[in-house]
Amino acid sequence: MLQSSEPSFRESVDIMFNRAVALMDLTPGLKEKIRVCNATYTVRFGVRLRGQIQTFVGYRSVHSEHMEPVKGGIRYAMSVNQDEVEALAALMTYKCALVQAPFGGSKGGLCIDPRQWDEHELEQITRRFAFELAKRDLIHPSQNVPAPDMGTGQREMAWMADQYARMNTTDINAKACVTGKPLNAGGIAGRVEATGRGVQYALQEFFRDPHDISSAQMSGALEGKRVVVQGLGNVGYHAANFLSEEDGCKVISVIERDGALYDPDGLDIPNVHDWIQSHGGVKDYPGAAFVEDGATMLEQDCDILIPAAMEGVINLSNADRVKAKMIVEAANGPVTAGADEVLRARGCVIIPDLYANAGGVTVSYFEWVKNLSHIRFGRMQRRQEEARHQLIIEELERLSDVVPGWSPSADFKAKYLRGAGELELVRSGLDDTMRQAFQSMREVWHGREDVPDLRIAAYLVAIERVADSYRTKGL
Repeated sequence: MLQSSEPSFRESVDIMFNRAVALMDLTPGLKEKIRVCNATYTVRFGVRLRGQIQTFVGYRSVHSEHMEPVKGGIRYAMSVNQDEVEALAALMTYKCALVQAPFGGSKGGLCIDPRQWDEHELEQITRRFAFELAKRDLIHPSQNVPAPDMGTGQREMAWMADQYARMNTTDINAKACVTGKPLNAGGIAGRVEATGRGVQYALQEFFRDPHDISSAQMSGALEGKRVVVQGLGNVGYHAANFLSEEDGCKVISVIERDGALYDPDGLDIPNVHDWIQSHGGVKDYPGAAFVEDGATMLEQDCDILIPAAMEGVINLSNADRVKAKMIVEAANGPVTAGADEVLRARGCVIIPDLYANAGGVTVSYFEWVKNLSHIRFGRMQRRQEEARHQLIIEELERLSDVVPGWSPSADFKAKYLRGAGELELVRSGLDDTMRQAFQSMREVWHGREDVPDLRIAAYLVAIERVADSYRTKGL
């Protein structure tokens, strides 16, 4: 639980912002323009369900229009409120600027527990919410482009896109009104796992630099590092799975609503995920020790802690007991401003949310571009690439007549001949984006004595880019 003396999520974002701008040469007016949300729309609408009218409350906040369209997810949760949505919209502005996605920041939410409604009811609710937003241009390909967030996914985005298309029958770019859609509705390969994949790429880039590794009181590579993951939803699952399967990390604990699992030798993440999907939680999972008070596992001794669920889970009530050498904020705002100070004083390195979970908006950007160009990535060049590679393979095979006993391996031949399709291009673009963004943060972090951590470095890079954008507009 958050302590009463601790800042709220919205206040925490402002505290982080103020820490950064104190190190910048910005006019007071420009600082305030960047900090505040431009507008927040509150909608209350009724839907006839179960024999009576049910009234729902939703929000769409636009933080900054220094670039348009503005971009940000829509979450479905009972905890949704105006302050939370505005804080998330602000983070989206800084996140997009950091990874150089050409969007302003926005965010939306609906006060609803999606588990309490069946699929048909959810569709009616979602379509009405989309209608209320779209008729005010708060869903629009060139003005405001939502995406999935907690409690929503491909299904909800498909409903929203279809609702927008029904309202705008002559808009050739209608599919670009939301991202995170299914492939058959204009989505893009790799979007579902994009945020988790981005977490993996962020850690890979961190571990490429010995200076960074030593700053986190670690050594060596990612392989063998002990990882604790809080929240095995879409983001947490994919991050945990990629890190364990591809990088050799040991995910020793998974924390869920009903408790946590612990295995010092590493959990089988796909197995755990399947169990949660079929049983609704981790209790009674046969392959590991069950810890009823799951929150205590945030304090488990480990190398990397990945909070991937809600904001504020690491706060003043538990920060001094968190033993992780590094925290990767896969969720938005999981470490409060008060806890951030405690952890920094202890030497814990935090990879901040506005960078660590930017994989989702990065691949959403690719999807938006795909929808506007009306062609999938790789369609024009893939077979031409394969033809050129075939020429090289044929020349190499001719060498076998000249060099006795030599020939290219079948594995090399199969891999080299395969041209890049949409998924490969998306992963390449995401990897490049995460590397470039981290390098811009690293340059500030190590290059300025007055920058104590990666969070302030990220804010400095992002805010400077937003400020430059406003300056070009004459502000």
